[in-house]
Amino acid sequence: MEIKTVGIASDHAGYPLKKFVVQYLEQHEYPYKDYGTYSDMSCDYPDFAHALAEGIEHGDVYPGIAICGSGEGMAITLNKHQDVRAGLAWCPEVGGLIRQHNDANVLVLPGRFIDNKTAEKILDAFFTTTFEGGRHQRRVEKIAFK
Repeated sequence: MEIKTVGIASDHAGYPLKKFVVQYLEQHEYPYKDYGTYSDMSCDYPDFAHALAEGIEHGDVYPGIAICGSGEGMAITLNKHQDVRAGLAWCPEVGGLIRQHNDANVLVLPGRFIDNKTAEKILDAFFTTTFEGGRHQRRVEKIAFK
């Protein structure tokens, strides 16, 4: 995957894991833009998901990482945007498959359900897997509703 600047966003439930992901990005020397939240105080995940999605749509960041408690709220919100393909991953195999088969441009992590070690393996899989294209390209092209 060609990395431009990684966009990252979370809500309060995802904030502890987001701090770990930021360390991961810094350790791997991936540039990143943080769309919030910046603490574990209660907040609304759509505010941060929409900001990240707009960064993807405008070409400011690629790819993105989003984290909330279950990951579902972020994924649902992100996927409302036409140019976003957000995939929820809870294990490294899924982290790779969302890239390989779906050309996901946002990795969504369930902050309350995975530990840092698992998150690291998922991130490794997401960042090192390339889109397979072929029959999967045809399917990806059918995602946008026109």
